[in-house]
Amino acid sequence: MTSPVHLVARDLRKTFNRRVIFDGVSVTLDPGQTLLITGRNGSGKSTLVKILAGVLSPSGGSVSESGSPGLVSPYLQLYDEFSAVENLRLAMSLRGLPYDRVRGDDLLRRVGLAARKDDPVRTYSSGMKQRAKYAFALMHTPVVLLLDEPMSNLDADGIAIVRSIMADHRRTGILVVATNDLTDIDRYDERIDLNAAR
Repeated sequence: MTSPVHLVARDLRKTFNRRVIFDGVSVTLDPGQTLLITGRNGSGKSTLVKILAGVLSPSGGSVSESGSPGLVSPYLQLYDEFSAVENLRLAMSLRGLPYDRVRGDDLLRRVGLAARKDDPVRTYSSGMKQRAKYAFALMHTPVVLLLDEPMSNLDADGIAIVRSIMADHRRTGILVVATNDLTDIDRYDERIDLNAAR
């Protein structure tokens, strides 16, 4: 019997140099649910997203989630010397998974990069790089998609693409969005306000 799809965070705590960034953060999410993380600059939004993504360890508490999450954030860097396709191939290789060319092409088409898929990422604008990160995050079909400042560097067309991705993902998956701009998201099921989580 397979485990139910979920994301569960229990009593998460993070400290840096004895300073408490947040404490007692808990949430349980099921498929189709969206979590909004808010807080002033320096409150720990990106830190919490990194912990939920499994790239940073909490100082206390635990995280359990289904599969390997997808992550999009301003601090996530692609390899500039590689093309978008080569970045996707590398992402799958690092996960020990085969590269699905059809899915890769479909994702790059969806984010508006089909015509530039073989160009080095260093030739992309900041908005194009942000859109490429979405293809990178979605390539392995994650159940949990974590977005930190999801509309960063995007023009109107890019924002429309991201809104479509968000809407599609939360139909069957779990969506986590960290932002201070509430226009980034039209609805959510749970909210963590890190201004109060200290």
